[in-house]
Amino acid sequence: MTEPAIRIQGLRKTFRTGLRRRRAEALQGLDLEVAPGEILGFLGPNGAGKTTTIKILVGLLKADTGQASVFGEPVTRVGARRRLAYQPELPDFYDFLTAAELLGHLGRIAGIPSNALQTRIPDVLERVGLADTGRKRIGKFSRGMRQRVGIAQTMLTDPDLYILDEPMGGLDPLGRSWMKDLILELGRAGKTVFFSSHVLAEAEAVCDRVAFLHRGRLVAQGTMSEVLSNREESWEIRVEGALNDPTGEIAALTDSVETAGDETRLLAPASQGPEPLLEVLLAHNHSIRGVSQRHASLEDVFIETLKAESPGEKT
Repeated sequence: MTEPAIRIQGLRKTFRTGLRRRRAEALQGLDLEVAPGEILGFLGPNGAGKTTTIKILVGLLKADTGQASVFGEPVTRVGARRRLAYQPELPDFYDFLTAAELLGHLGRIAGIPSNALQTRIPDVLERVGLADTGRKRIGKFSRGMRQRVGIAQTMLTDPDLYILDEPMGGLDPLGRSWMKDLILELGRAGKTVFFSSHVLAEAEAVCDRVAFLHRGRLVAQGTMSEVLSNREESWEIRVEGALNDPTGEIAALTDSVETAGDETRLLAPASQGPEPLLEVLLAHNHSIRGVSQRHASLEDVFIETLKAESPGEKT
């Protein structure tokens, strides 16, 4: 039987915070498995426990209780780390080195022969879009370029598992598009990609499966089709100009109202359908520009899940 790329069982981690050293539970009995070759988005708001989990997986933190393994090897063993590569949320490098010099240094530490590095480094730099940086020092790189250096160092050893902490953070739209394409490319090559994010729209485009983390607990998981299925889909109605609703009758039939430019967009609940709202809008002499069904996004599902987990709490 094939071992999971990642197996987490009953993982707990507590920190002491503040002047009074109060206990803060970062992880509360986390259970999760990631299959080989899978792209899994580990999603949740800031402070949910994503980075804590990742640091335990790569050996930078020790769990209080529970177990974690990589391809069947406990994460406390060197053998587990040989098959993975890790990029932290804010990668930091020797600013006086060039990208090629840094990769050479890291490659030698990893035990890659010098002759192999001579071909491997240019190939990796080409794949991350840094082939033309030449003698430019990393200290002169932009945030997006430093993210690319971080990805380059993960690719250097051609690992089976990529663990990326907020890999799209600080990237511009072109950089995010590049990162999504790279993650999909790694998946097609049979690599396992486990990445954390709080930007759910980015994860929706690349993930085979997602896991929602909230306050150190797994609150939902599944394939994209599973988490997005059986969700009622609301209706968006666009009307010309500003909303005329002196009695509040229109607002009572909508989930949200947003004016943008020369039109107003209204969201009718899925359970109600668009017809009642359309009738009232026409009665108030509004000109209808369009009606469309709005499909549930991953962000919609996550917010709904958090509301169910913490009723009455703002999300």
